[in-house]
Amino acid sequence: MISLSLAVVPAKVLADGTHKIRVAINHKRETRYLATRFSINNLKQFKNGRVVGCENSDSINKKLRDILDEYQDAVDKINTDAFNATQIREYLSRYKSSSTTVSQRWQGYIDELNEEGRTGTAGLHQYTKRYFEERFVGEIMFDAISPAVVKDFDKFLRIKKNLGDTTISMHMKRFKVIVNAAKRDNIIKYEVDPFAYYEMPHSEEREIDITVEELKKIRDCNVKEKSLCVARDIFMISYYLGGINLIDLMNANFKNASVLEYIRTKTAHTKRGDKRISITIPFEAKEILKKWVNKSGKLEFGYKYSYVNFRNYITKEIQRLASLQGIDKRVVYYSARKSFVQHGFEIGIPLEILEYYIGQSVKKNRPIFNYVKFMRKHADEAIRKVLDNLK
Repeated sequence: MISLSLAVVPAKVLADGTHKIRVAINHKRETRYLATRFSINNLKQFKNGRVVGCENSDSINKKLRDILDEYQDAVDKINTDAFNATQIREYLSRYKSSSTTVSQRWQGYIDELNEEGRTGTAGLHQYTKRYFEERFVGEIMFDAISPAVVKDFDKFLRIKKNLGDTTISMHMKRFKVIVNAAKRDNIIKYEVDPFAYYEMPHSEEREIDITVEELKKIRDCNVKEKSLCVARDIFMISYYLGGINLIDLMNANFKNASVLEYIRTKTAHTKRGDKRISITIPFEAKEILKKWVNKSGKLEFGYKYSYVNFRNYITKEIQRLASLQGIDKRVVYYSARKSFVQHGFEIGIPLEILEYYIGQSVKKNRPIFNYVKFMRKHADEAIRKVLDNLK
């Protein structure tokens, strides 16, 4: 017989040291867990299935009980004998009550992103959610979202917040993601899709790539400040490794490694997330890695920042480094990725190979067999041409 209860799993501690409160699904001698949006700072704050020692413990416990009751209602609607614990977990993860508000589903989506380690994307959604809640105060249900509401939110961002087309486009795309999530979860079915008549503002392409000569200035600069040394080295490591994203770089293990294999964190939980990138680490990258890799094989720069704060810090220092080298344009960590692709394209490397190297999805109108046939050998040959072009 299936049973649902609240639990904390000590082994599943989050990066910031907190613990998610989870729904334990016990079924057929198996236990699976489903994270809630609530967390505790330490294990002492959870006892006998209840949150204790917190200022708002009573409120949290009531909300957790509501979650349990909702999941129990969902379980009562199916023949549980036909499913194992993993399947029931999947079913419950998709089950949302029709009474779920936009803010509740949005927060649930943000929690899912954080759980997956996609803290950057989660932060952006939190930003858009705050704007939505500022414009539409109160408990807004999904059946209240209409083409007129979508248009009104755009108008609010444009006039009240004085945002440009590019920024509005990003906020509206995130809003659309939540509406689509509600449709997918069967929270709502629209006769007329809220975005049916909405034309997404044109998002200007960010010109953040730099030329080969500008890249050489960063590579060859002789700086004394540690922060600038770190900015230079981490930027060049990213370039040498095909524009690897910062979170993937910081998670990589370089201990005795000659080959880097990873799945992009950004796409790991998507339908295309099983594409593993495998590339030989070029000697240019190895020379820098030797300076910063610790005994466990991870990059360590001597800072005690959280990942988010470190990312923001590095972004500022890369821009400062570029300015000191006379590069009069916006340069960020992502510029290494954009520049790598641009430089490769300029010397004739096919886009399909570049896309394999950076872990980018192939456009739908390109034959997929072209993508899967590019093994590490092809990627290694490509990166060698790009790096030789810097000499």
